[in-house]
Amino acid sequence: MRSVRMRILVTLLVLAVAGIGGWQLLPSQGNENRAVTVGTTDGITALDPAGAYDSGSWALFGNVFQTLLTFDPGGVEPVPDAATGCAFQGSGLRTYRCTLRPGITFPSGRALTAEDVKYSFDRVKAIDSDLGPASLFDTLASVSADGPDTVTFHLSSSDATFPLKIATGAGSLVDKEKYPADALRTDAAADGTGPYRLTAYTEGEKAELTPNKHYRGRLTRIGRPVELRYYADSAALDRAWKARRIDVATRTLPPRVLSALNPGDPGQRVTEADSSETRNLYLDTRSRSPLHDVRVRRALAWLVDRERLAAEVYQGTVDPLYSLIPTGITGHTTSFFDAYPKPSTRKARELLTEAGADLPVRFSLGYGTGRGAGAEEAAELEKQLEATGMFEVDVKGYEWTDFQRQWAAGKLDAWAVGWVADYPDPDTFGAPLVGTGSTMNTGYRNKLVDHLVLDSRQFADRGRAAKDFREIQKAVARDVPLLPLWQRKDYVVSTDDVVGGQYLTDGTGVLRLWRLDWI
Repeated sequence: MRSVRMRILVTLLVLAVAGIGGWQLLPSQGNENRAVTVGTTDGITALDPAGAYDSGSWALFGNVFQTLLTFDPGGVEPVPDAATGCAFQGSGLRTYRCTLRPGITFPSGRALTAEDVKYSFDRVKAIDSDLGPASLFDTLASVSADGPDTVTFHLSSSDATFPLKIATGAGSLVDKEKYPADALRTDAAADGTGPYRLTAYTEGEKAELTPNKHYRGRLTRIGRPVELRYYADSAALDRAWKARRIDVATRTLPPRVLSALNPGDPGQRVTEADSSETRNLYLDTRSRSPLHDVRVRRALAWLVDRERLAAEVYQGTVDPLYSLIPTGITGHTTSFFDAYPKPSTRKARELLTEAGADLPVRFSLGYGTGRGAGAEEAAELEKQLEATGMFEVDVKGYEWTDFQRQWAAGKLDAWAVGWVADYPDPDTFGAPLVGTGSTMNTGYRNKLVDHLVLDSRQFADRGRAAKDFREIQKAVARDVPLLPLWQRKDYVVSTDDVVGGQYLTDGTGVLRLWRLDWI
């Protein structure tokens, strides 16, 4: 994600000042078994790790399942979790071996073995769900279980980022006796070895988590019981927070609420953190699309006003973004600002005339409903583009899972989606977003970009990959398979009797529920 440790700005410091009385570290009477309720608008696509590649699902996976490696808060290098250690074998970055931590058991009581690890990765690739993370393992050729506690990954090409990838939700380890080898598990249960057990789940409403007393891994302590509550939109989350039906509110309250947060207000604690989450407008580049001609896409790049979008829709809670890779990540540039420094209707019209386009160019723009200010953002983009008379935009919102299926099936001309870094490296913004066969399914193919992505993975010293990613961003600004829109800040608000909110998220997409506690 970045070459320096993430900076977290805690606008209200709690239990961090030397000299605080020890009594404040103890739970209040009556709170020992009380669940901390956390509200979010992030949805769950699937409870099966082979069927989900989104921040809401992975936030749950990170608490219910284990991965061989994980990330410490703000860390950039993976550390052992379900493994005691992992390392590349030889010098080619093509063979990676892990040794399992002893004593890890599934809810059934059965011990985790190397066969379960092999099974977990094999089924992700075999199922290859349209909404799943199989594309993340594009360099994984095969997995072998070399005894009960040793697993070896055989890669098709050098990939220094592979350790980072197995530390994500895609590397969640499942019980081979509970999950089908060639199909997704579809019941409302999850069998993992993480710090929490999923004891109840109601789709679209809540997930009840209890501490896993048999957990063995990186963490030195397990947390309180937690209830995750899922809200249809930001307004519903805001109502729940104001009525104190939840103890913690995270992704995502409405922009007007976030911009008005005041650490001095009584009864609440506020945390603001830097984040690597970005949002892009993806464009269908296939021949059937009205945006197929690169000159039409460049015209869009000349017209979108990010500054106005950030100020009017998001009220300063996001920063305008002018590159594929966000600020704070190795290789970040301002490639789109360099190519399209400020909105210009003249330059856009010249490109459309050169392309011989019939005006207005009509295209569809989709967004996920209930996720932040997606509707308001789409309306603002429609307003900006249609005001020029050069474009006519058909805006439509979709329920989150249906939205993913819409773009996966190539049914949209343009679609706005947020992207949370899978792991702390610029590679997560490369192949998944602009590589051939990318997760975002824009149809974009550029041999140079694909070559640079592969080339960048040969460097164990990730700073040496920066040059490749700078070139990738130049190509993307030239070809415009997407338009970067903004980079988000993370906000967490909690009641004043909850501690740990400042550690809940560090902008990486990991939801550290085990850090929450009562005063």
